[in-house]
Amino acid sequence: MLKLNKINKYYNEGTVNEICLFKDFNLTVEEGQFVSVVGSNGSGKTSMLNIICGTVPADSGTIYIGKENITHMPEFKRQRHMGRVYQNPAMGTCPHMTILENMALADNKGKRFNLRPGTDKNRRDNYREQLKTLGLGLEDKLHVKAGLLSGGQRQAMALLMAAMTPIRFLILDEHTAALDPKTAQTVMELTDKIVKEKKLTAVMVTHNLRYALEYGDRLLMMHQGTSVMDLSGPKKAAVQIQDLLEKFNAISIECGN
Repeated sequence: MLKLNKINKYYNEGTVNEICLFKDFNLTVEEGQFVSVVGSNGSGKTSMLNIICGTVPADSGTIYIGKENITHMPEFKRQRHMGRVYQNPAMGTCPHMTILENMALADNKGKRFNLRPGTDKNRRDNYREQLKTLGLGLEDKLHVKAGLLSGGQRQAMALLMAAMTPIRFLILDEHTAALDPKTAQTVMELTDKIVKEKKLTAVMVTHNLRYALEYGDRLLMMHQGTSVMDLSGPKKAAVQIQDLLEKFNAISIECGN
């Protein structure tokens, strides 16, 4: 279980440009839930992910994984529990390293380094099998540098790498936004497969309303640092894209747009 309790976050505090993004914000994500998060720009979606991952600290409040308080745990230690895939495909892989080296790096996340070679020959067949599941032919390009791959290939590989080691949470920050529709659909199907097979708890920020409805078992809509819609189970299954659009329009009118 992931729990955010009374989170407060200010930007430019003490200046004329002070912004209060979160005021006593609460969120509980149950073990095994796949939460799709939608909302307008500036609603706090990515900031929430950054606070969960430790990239950005909360000004006050507490964050728990199960019964463990991780509020002051540094980002690199939280990564032992979490895998994250970003919007930019270039952020999930090292462009000057080969596919094999990238896979080996992800495979050794959290492990001690020593004087052994960076890539284990005994693991290459395993990497090939995992890459083969992507259906992109990467299993035959182990010695190609990641920077030479297409954005879709890199993003699919980044998703695979994020879940290579045992993790509890998969954090997805608009990870299909920079892809063409066909590749985005492939990455979403792979996402759903990984979450289900590894029984992960997932939080996915997306601007694609169809994906928000089609994938996951809970839908959260955010606006100005608060949750304005939180649906799961039969209620999520019953909602339509038009319902989400009407809610967005209502929010826009309230803001004077």
